[in-house]
Amino acid sequence: MIMRAATPYFNYRERRVEWPLLVAVAGLMVLGALFVASATLAHAGADQRPWFRQGWFRQVIWYGLGTGLAVVAARSDYRRIMRWAMVAYWGSIAALVLVLVPGIGTTHGWGARRWIDLGVLQFQPSELAKLTTIMALAGYLCRPPADLRRARTFFTALGLAGLPFVLVLLEPDLGSALVFLPVGVVMMFVAGVPGRYLRRLIGAGLAGMLLLVADVFWLPPEWQPIKLEPYQQRRIMVYFGHPVIPPDATEAERIAALRAYRDAAYNVDQALISVGSGGLWGKGWRQGTQNALGYLPRGVAHNDFIFSVIAEESGFVGSVLVLGLYSVVFFSGLKIASKARDALGKLLAVGVVSLLFCHVFINIGMNIRLMPVTGLPLPLLSYGGTFVLCTLLALGLLHNVYTHRRDY
Repeated sequence: MIMRAATPYFNYRERRVEWPLLVAVAGLMVLGALFVASATLAHAGADQRPWFRQGWFRQVIWYGLGTGLAVVAARSDYRRIMRWAMVAYWGSIAALVLVLVPGIGTTHGWGARRWIDLGVLQFQPSELAKLTTIMALAGYLCRPPADLRRARTFFTALGLAGLPFVLVLLEPDLGSALVFLPVGVVMMFVAGVPGRYLRRLIGAGLAGMLLLVADVFWLPPEWQPIKLEPYQQRRIMVYFGHPVIPPDATEAERIAALRAYRDAAYNVDQALISVGSGGLWGKGWRQGTQNALGYLPRGVAHNDFIFSVIAEESGFVGSVLVLGLYSVVFFSGLKIASKARDALGKLLAVGVVSLLFCHVFINIGMNIRLMPVTGLPLPLLSYGGTFVLCTLLALGLLHNVYTHRRDY
């Protein structure tokens, strides 16, 4: 009698935790802390600040805070949380507008205005907007099939994804902006939006990409409909391996253009060398020469190109481990979506998985030169406060869908 009474409670508790997902996320955070430390401390005398002010310790703090947010997000029923989806969405839209205001938004790197300085944290509204857009789309698309077949429903959903896309594009942040569209398409497809709408949208997207390439390589400046920043143009040139030099350029202009192209290609070339030089087992933690000797620039080694540091120091085995952990996250997310109790949970889970997959695919792709450099971070591995917090919050919502799934 004791065994029969205890067993159902044990099974109930066991069913409420998706252990593969949690173990994979914990593994990624451990690797993230280790290799952010390696990327920031490998240089001789690179960081003389106290340990509690160094990058790896800040990353651990973000992991701790993000885990707390994930626990909070996982405990309450997601249907209750989703009542505030549109409030959160319009709040993130307001933050995207504020970041464009001089004096409020701050700039880094090439002058892009992407952050709001909160003192203890450089808040990046675009990262929060990705999650709130998923929430807004999930709440809007969980409607009867007859409503999903209407053109008005499609264009409203497209507007929900398109508004943050435009605002992020104005920062400018082309890489983050482009993430909104594939995530929106996947969510509309899963919801049941007619394929003819999605095919036209995908066709328009491909046409836009071709226009973007033509804008860089063939159209004269006065005919260019898309005004890309010079660094964005150089990234596209580097991806195709061909600098653009006007035929009427002077010798000095030709030299300057080639120098700018080589500078843009430098990070990508060094990242590819780092990945290829790791061999099977790697060179050892903090022993990567590309990173330690500064060939892989310190400013990007711990964020955009953290995968190159991992590949060099842990080799093919470490790279496969990273891909394996991400695969566990993706397949767990798809399983959660398949077992969701309703369309709302299913769409929320699919949106989170699609967002994470886009980041992983694009970031690792640009490290091995399969994708152009876009500046998208690698989930739970790249250094960063806002992105870590938003990623763990999204994973908390994903696990929430599992906790409140339907039982068979």
